[in-house]
Amino acid sequence: MKGNVTHILFSILILGFSSCKDDKYAEALSPEESIATFNIHENFEVKLFASEPHIQDPVNVVFDEKGIAYAVEMPDYPYKPEEGKGKGVIKRLEDTDGDGLVDASTVFAEGLADATNLMPWKGGLLVTAAPHIYYLKDTDNDGVADSKTSVFSGFFENNSEAQITNLRLGIDNWIYAANNGQRSDVTYKDAPEEGPLQLRGADFRFRLDKQLFEKETGTAQFGQTFDDWGNKFFTQNTLHLQQTVIPNRYLERHGKLSNSSVNHNLSDHELEMFQLTPPPYWRAERTRRRNIQYKEQELNRVEYAEDHFTGASGGTVYDGGYFPEGFNGNIFTGEVAGNLVHRDVIIEDKYSPTLVAKRASEELDKEFLASTDPWFRPVGFTVGPDGALFMVDFYRQHIETPVSIPDDLKEDMDFMKGMDRGRIYRIVPKSGVSSTAVEDFTKMDAETLVSHLANKNGWWRTTAQRIILENPKNEYIPLLKSLASNEDPNAQLHALYLLQSMDALELDLVKEALKSDYYGIRKNALMIAEAFPELKGDIAAMINDESPIVSLQAILSLGNYEDDFTINQLAKALVEKGENKWFRLGILSSNAGSSEAILKVLESEYKFSEKIEDWKEAYLKEVDHILVEKGIRTKSE
Repeated sequence: MKGNVTHILFSILILGFSSCKDDKYAEALSPEESIATFNIHENFEVKLFASEPHIQDPVNVVFDEKGIAYAVEMPDYPYKPEEGKGKGVIKRLEDTDGDGLVDASTVFAEGLADATNLMPWKGGLLVTAAPHIYYLKDTDNDGVADSKTSVFSGFFENNSEAQITNLRLGIDNWIYAANNGQRSDVTYKDAPEEGPLQLRGADFRFRLDKQLFEKETGTAQFGQTFDDWGNKFFTQNTLHLQQTVIPNRYLERHGKLSNSSVNHNLSDHELEMFQLTPPPYWRAERTRRRNIQYKEQELNRVEYAEDHFTGASGGTVYDGGYFPEGFNGNIFTGEVAGNLVHRDVIIEDKYSPTLVAKRASEELDKEFLASTDPWFRPVGFTVGPDGALFMVDFYRQHIETPVSIPDDLKEDMDFMKGMDRGRIYRIVPKSGVSSTAVEDFTKMDAETLVSHLANKNGWWRTTAQRIILENPKNEYIPLLKSLASNEDPNAQLHALYLLQSMDALELDLVKEALKSDYYGIRKNALMIAEAFPELKGDIAAMINDESPIVSLQAILSLGNYEDDFTINQLAKALVEKGENKWFRLGILSSNAGSSEAILKVLESEYKFSEKIEDWKEAYLKEVDHILVEKGIRTKSE
């Protein structure tokens, strides 16, 4: 009897221990149960669009020119698949009965390693799948891709959280990709003679219609987005929102800057967030251990296990035009570790050529959306044809990579648990969104297609832009010229860039745009004006624009010249604005603004060295560095 009692007690202890281990991490919820855990802004609601079995492990969803949804699945995460054994899948999702819920799915492509992002292009899909950017197309109309081409190759591929991703068509007709600043040697199949492009500390951009590819400013990790004016924002794990202030092409005019970092953390609320889920056991314990180490080593450092950004992902500008007033232009960012969606309101900085990201007044102590479901992993967003904000939920028990977790803490963690699940939701205002059916853009007549460049929904505008870009026709030109004088700023900007792309842009349209009431039009008009030497004086005059952003762009655009007029204008700008580091860097990025000639003007006209200030010393030191690097000066000078 005693032996039996001992056996029973031992069994209870074992069961209790197992139960404690199991209780460390919550179990999955159904899509409906998970939605019930969402605490969202009072004017919005979340509706299910797709879930298992039609979608698993989704990381991105896009809509093609027919309004058909394609999603990419990443079941290999967080492990690197064996060579030739990738499990990535691209699904075509369909709502056959029109109830707003996907009820049919087909495999468009499979066997992809590390596929993370899609962009429709010429009837197919561009796909980021390190080390490649592929182009996939269904050429026989059976719904399955039968053509696969590696357009670009050579991207970094050793960390699935830091690989090429986030393809975005910019207002300027370039396609941008996030590269996380990783070291890559990129080759282009249509320009093999150019050799590899070395990417270091930069993102990537290209134009397939012009066979161009180059480095771009930024170190976007998983989240890259643009506002209506082409301002670029990106996401990194702990810095949920950054802005690239100066494009890379200006920084590389002489390429001798000692520090060319132009990433700007525009958040005025730093790392704080308001999550509803407690930190998982492993994170709380790892944080406890690290803080003990920091204290023992007398380091002035504290790590947080919760309520601070650690897994920001998928920052996206909402430009759908159907949310209530005040929401267009807001940026929505997922926090996969905190199980929430953060919203930023973007405003201009009156005193600097940068933007500021603020919390909305009604979200000073809460998030736009926060869940109590710890499996909720909002990795990305897409504005849909209906104006809804589509939210991609990877839905896994664990989202972190095993590499970052101590061995003893990950012994009872199944990093693949949930790989058979996944959800895509629609965030919509309670007042509803557009239910306009999508026409096939490729079958639209010229007038209808061009008219969509003025649509209030950014998806319609960008899709029309892309179709025109893919197949430019002379019949578009008069329609675009008319639109370039349109009162709608979005339509005007699209028209200007498309006319430029078609070599049909006239001087008068650019001059008109330089006088626009919208700072974003003026900023872009300055970039376009760089192709018109006769507008050099107009560019210089805009250094005094009321918008600091426009003023900086005028400095950058004028810096393409190196004559005496330019040197004098940049010297004047430096004296008036050089205390601000961005204006100073903009001037230094040009050959004229970092020359011995400008130093002479500064001294003769402005007695620059009579009253030395910190910013002046910084400028002079950088000019000296540049001149030494150019071989014009020696270090001893």
